[in-house]
Amino acid sequence: MDAPLSAWPWENLEIFKYLLYGPLAAKVVYSWIYEESISDGWCFHILLICMLRGLVYQLWSSYSNMLFLTRNRRINQEGIDFKQIDKEWDWDNFLLLQALIASMACYIFPPFFHSIPVWNAKGFVLLLLLHVTISEPLFYLAHRCLHGSYLFTHYHSLHHSSPVLHPFTAGNATLLEQLILSLVMGIPIMGSSLMGYGSISLVYGYVLAFDFLRCLGHCNVEIIPHQIFEMLPFLRYLIYTPTYHTLHHAEMGTNFCLFMPLFDAMGKTLNSNSWQLHRKVSSDSAKSGRTPDFVFLAHVVDITSALHAQFVLRSFASLPFVTRIFLLPMWPGALFFMLMMWAWSKTFLFSFYNLRGRLHQTWVVPRFGFQYFLPFATEGINKKIEEAILRADRIGVKVISLAALNKNEALNGGGTLFVNKHPELKVHVVHGNTLTAAVILNDIPKDVKEVFLTGATSKLGRAIALYLCQRRVRVLMLTLSTERFQNIQKEAPVDFQHYLVQVTKYQAAQNCTTWIVGKWITPRQQSWAPTGTHFHQFVVPPILPFRRDCTYGDLAAMRLPKDVEGLGTCEYTMERGVVHACHAGGVVHLLEGWTHHEVGAIDVDRIDVVWEAALKHGLKPVSSEN
Repeated sequence: MDAPLSAWPWENLEIFKYLLYGPLAAKVVYSWIYEESISDGWCFHILLICMLRGLVYQLWSSYSNMLFLTRNRRINQEGIDFKQIDKEWDWDNFLLLQALIASMACYIFPPFFHSIPVWNAKGFVLLLLLHVTISEPLFYLAHRCLHGSYLFTHYHSLHHSSPVLHPFTAGNATLLEQLILSLVMGIPIMGSSLMGYGSISLVYGYVLAFDFLRCLGHCNVEIIPHQIFEMLPFLRYLIYTPTYHTLHHAEMGTNFCLFMPLFDAMGKTLNSNSWQLHRKVSSDSAKSGRTPDFVFLAHVVDITSALHAQFVLRSFASLPFVTRIFLLPMWPGALFFMLMMWAWSKTFLFSFYNLRGRLHQTWVVPRFGFQYFLPFATEGINKKIEEAILRADRIGVKVISLAALNKNEALNGGGTLFVNKHPELKVHVVHGNTLTAAVILNDIPKDVKEVFLTGATSKLGRAIALYLCQRRVRVLMLTLSTERFQNIQKEAPVDFQHYLVQVTKYQAAQNCTTWIVGKWITPRQQSWAPTGTHFHQFVVPPILPFRRDCTYGDLAAMRLPKDVEGLGTCEYTMERGVVHACHAGGVVHLLEGWTHHEVGAIDVDRIDVVWEAALKHGLKPVSSEN
């Protein structure tokens, strides 16, 4: 049984908890319709403050997750995993709680918002005095009490259970903790107002500044230069830093203050390493961070999918991508941001995770999917990919894997262009298609005797056809180019060449129940498949599941090993912990320590080698879980 005031009364309501804002919203609408004014009503101010507070936390979250800006300033270098994200999912409970408390306060003190002025300079002086003399010491004492054995176990341990600090961690606490914090925050506001010095600007200013400083302490990014404290030493006792608060979570018997370390100094709980560590983190921000062992060079699919990033909405990025209505109002902002990325013209660090002590990062080339099919954009795209490869080589990356369109055969020959141009590369360029082919091939039942293959003369199509014919599987290769078909057929051993058959129409597969789709097909073309057909596919984007009497496979993907750390974002439409097979192929290349480039045509003889290596390192095909 939970301790009293440890659980939230609406925790079982999930998303429906936001309906508790309904009475406030109804009051605002009523005032707007019948009183022709909403700006003077306290309900309006409470709702507006809640929205602004949520925005403050979201902006801080976005900043702390912009790894391309903050990676050298991060205090704790670990990534935030799905477990922590789920634990902090309802971080905004305190906003709802304080909105309800504010509503009750306004009923008890009706003039609270109706009679107070917009501005009162004296009120700010009084508010600051009340904060320093009452709120700061009250929080300090309460915080120390919460670290007592019983209170910590039943109330405060939740807040400290997040291994990596994040702005949302500030709101992740039990009901009792947030009630205490509401009291600490409310004393200066209520005191100033009841003494006749309150103002609307005072309420907005104090509440938003309070949230700003809370986010600052939990952001895990040191943004305060140590030079400021060297020039004005007394400031270190008046304002805490992210490093200072991070030490409290690392050594919990120290640094209990709200915002002012002065009270830790007075209470003799000041961590002796606070200033030295702050100086070190701040100084190291000018240096390059830890070099990743592996880089996956991804690209944006479209503007909507560009919103599937941790620095946009962390919770949304932790789930497989699906286009949702709430994304539509954000579309113009996403377009503007992408235009800025184009103007900046650099690859961006998107996310990272650790696997067996090796740092894996995802870099993103700021180009949309449709641009890869524009002839005049080819040179520019290849230039950005080349710059990313050279940068990886310069900083000491061991393996860089090219995602989907970044290794397009028509674009750069599956990475061959860069390897031939820079034969001295130390970083190994990998397209990962060998493992993609292995995943597709191992998903085909062993008793299948005939398959229909579209995209048959592509890099993957060729490898799949050559591999299957040696398993004595008849492959109907859909292609209009007899020359390209014959070139592939000649690569097969003489005894198996007759298993490769050229077809030019979809009607040829009307009796074949195993389709391998490497080129996008329309619902009309799917209609030629017989009932019970299973569509394996390696086409981007995936084909539409038009036939209800058929089954559709997902894109080739593999689940990362269980010991992966710091993974908190889903790779496009993949489930948690699942990456595209080409991404996994680069991971295997690194873990095996292979020293060759994997570019150009797929070496059919290595398909089984790569597959066995992937299984050896704990990667699992997603299809085997279904």
